[in-house]
Amino acid sequence: MNAYIRLMRLDKPIGSLLLLWPTYWALFLSADGWPDIDLFIIFTMGVVVMRSAGCVINDYADRNIDKHVTRTQKRPITSGEISPKSALILFAVLVTLALVLVLQTNLLTIQLSLIAVGLATIYPFTKRWTNLPQLVLGAAFGMSIPMAFAAQTNTVPMEAGLIFIASVVWTLIYDTLYAMADRDEDIEIGVKSTAILFKKYDQVVIAFLQILLIFIFISIGSFFNLGQIYYFSLIIICFFMIYHQFLIKKRQNEHYFQAFINNNYIGMTAFAGIFLSVAM
Repeated sequence: MNAYIRLMRLDKPIGSLLLLWPTYWALFLSADGWPDIDLFIIFTMGVVVMRSAGCVINDYADRNIDKHVTRTQKRPITSGEISPKSALILFAVLVTLALVLVLQTNLLTIQLSLIAVGLATIYPFTKRWTNLPQLVLGAAFGMSIPMAFAAQTNTVPMEAGLIFIASVVWTLIYDTLYAMADRDEDIEIGVKSTAILFKKYDQVVIAFLQILLIFIFISIGSFFNLGQIYYFSLIIICFFMIYHQFLIKKRQNEHYFQAFINNNYIGMTAFAGIFLSVAM
């Protein structure tokens, strides 16, 4: 059982948190306050389930690659604790559970969920043929945003697209940081990533993306007429970003990973600003 928990990353909640914050941004903004409690529960459970499914299919796809990367050599499929067939069965069960959850919403949300499942399924395989797998991952993660609007309002307005873009840019930032820790080994085994694409300019590109994210956040505040507390939260986020720049400047894998983990506070702070603006 412990092997299955590790396969689904239930022992590492950071991944679920990074998905939950943008989902909560969308739920509370679409409702202009507290969302329907049933939708809040459905989306919270759905994010955890689909994140687990994504981890399972990722490890299945990377089962022959992970053995060559120090950080991933002991993953359950690679180590032989769980067979590839069992992993695929678990993936199917988790996706089915996610679909059962989304069936409690409406037709538009269900239709969007099919796109989300498709993106989550193909993401692990994109690392073989494009240096932008993080962009695909960002799109997969971001699908909870139009789904939240669809479930709450039965429509996906233009401003939902703005939140979606913010989520994609944010994912591109933190998953590039994550990939930077594996860059040397990924180059050796032929795995592609934005960390490899950006090369020595990675810190500059991340700084550009951070600035872009702040401007998108400001636009969101304008579109949704959010209060001063929201803009104060953006100032706090800027300090987190400066701290991340300080970390990655050290050019050490543990600091790349620390910056990745610390991105949780960016999502949480943005949600706090939204929550205090619309729900209090």
